[in-house]
Amino acid sequence: MTTRALGSELLEPFDCNPLTRVVYGPGSILQLGKLARDYGASRVVLFTDSGILATGHIDRCLQSLQAAGVATTLFSGVHPNPSSDDVDQGVQVAREAQADFLIAVGGGSSIDCAKGVNFVLTGGGTIHDYWGVGKARGPMLPLIVAPTTAGTGSEAQSYALISDAKTHVKMACGDQRASCKVAILDPELTVSMPRSVTAATGIDALSHAIESHVTTRRNSVSQSFSRRAFRLLSQALPIVLDEPAHLPARGAALLGAHWAGAAIENSMLGATHALANPLTATYGITHGVAIGIMLPHVIRYNEPAVSGLYAELAATLPCDAKSDRAQGREKQGGEKLKAGEILAGFVEQVVRQAGQPTNLLELGVEESRLNELAQAAAVQWTGTFNPRPVDVNSLEELYRCALSH
Repeated sequence: MTTRALGSELLEPFDCNPLTRVVYGPGSILQLGKLARDYGASRVVLFTDSGILATGHIDRCLQSLQAAGVATTLFSGVHPNPSSDDVDQGVQVAREAQADFLIAVGGGSSIDCAKGVNFVLTGGGTIHDYWGVGKARGPMLPLIVAPTTAGTGSEAQSYALISDAKTHVKMACGDQRASCKVAILDPELTVSMPRSVTAATGIDALSHAIESHVTTRRNSVSQSFSRRAFRLLSQALPIVLDEPAHLPARGAALLGAHWAGAAIENSMLGATHALANPLTATYGITHGVAIGIMLPHVIRYNEPAVSGLYAELAATLPCDAKSDRAQGREKQGGEKLKAGEILAGFVEQVVRQAGQPTNLLELGVEESRLNELAQAAAVQWTGTFNPRPVDVNSLEELYRCALSH
């Protein structure tokens, strides 16, 4: 009997534990009240920010919750890159409301803040006590989230990223008990995003798909999420940048961001995020803007180690998104572009289309501080999963490449 060969990726061991129910579709936010009631909610705190409050989305949420007979307290004080102060204020509100259920409607900041509040509300102490993995103290409150950006994929993850209010260092607090009970993915909620937010969050999601596909912790399940995410995002992001009301593309971007988040949960991230975080902490650079600058350089740096994996992603690029560079046409002299160069070129193309800065000098980063930034990047957890090892010297060189590229 002939034995046929199977792809090696099908045979790799994996451990995947999906914890979040996903409800997808235009108008699905109208199910919020029923879903909360079905999962036992009676006194809810709804976390959001002032920008989302102004869109009218929260009015629909409150009406749905009221119709389901769920008492709701609104906390709209979440700030971008939520801090330990945001968590402390949210905990106070939740305690006063005697909350038995949490809801977050907004970007990754609102979702992360709600998760952070959940840690402290149910376990006591401060959010600093939960920095790390598996530090929750007993059961946590059920959490339903509805992302309004196609970016972080936080709704698919068991981690909350909270900044220390004094040092601005980001603390990753992770525990499976912090996972969302339900993620409502309604593309109608993302249409109101300003173009700059669409760009920054979309490029962040794109980086999640690319980085999670090649990390040292990758497995066959995480890579299937990564590839699906990249395919959706590479098709949708160029469209929504030019046609913000294009609902099918908004839906594809939202799903892509979600699958990329699911990939992170199983594989983590790499050097791009290690490099981006100090730029945000030191210069206040928007996370997605920092990612857009650093990602192409990290891709080129990683190319020798993961060329084949990059080729799997490059092969899925949509035809109408392929420039001469993305198509891998022959350079002068007949040499074909490497897969990493194709991907890096595509990312640069999207960053230019978005109108985001393409180098660090544009954002006021000083060459004299590159070593300081590299020292900070070297202690970021995500860098330890990069497929090609990084240290202070290589990270400084990556900053240098991005300085005036």
